[in-house]
Amino acid sequence: MPFSHRITVKADDIDQMGHVNNVVYLRYVQEVAEAHWKSFASTELQKEVLWVVLRHEIDYKKPAFESDVLTGETWVEEASGPKMPRNVVLKNTKGEIVIQARTTWCALNSSTMRPQRIEESLYHQFK
Repeated sequence: MPFSHRITVKADDIDQMGHVNNVVYLRYVQEVAEAHWKSFASTELQKEVLWVVLRHEIDYKKPAFESDVLTGETWVEEASGPKMPRNVVLKNTKGEIVIQARTTWCALNSSTMRPQRIEESLYHQFK
């Protein structure tokens, strides 16, 4: 079951075309991922494991506008070593898909700042 997080579009998120700027959608994707992580990871775990993005792929389906309320849904795919793909879908209040994103995240050990294998016990906490 996907994790859900609500986002309200602010005036600063709007570009010269009158809708949410493409770069802002990247921030929304990261906001949804971070909210998911913080929903289950203890403070200690958040200090031990850091996440960096290796790749973003976004498909833009519909525009979003100031004051729109979007629901971000996210779920992860199977981890491989230190990498874990994550999917994020943003929907408007009509349930229409605004964007679909697939990102590849890499787990870092905060002490060494080196990639660390995502153990099964950590991976299962994302479910």
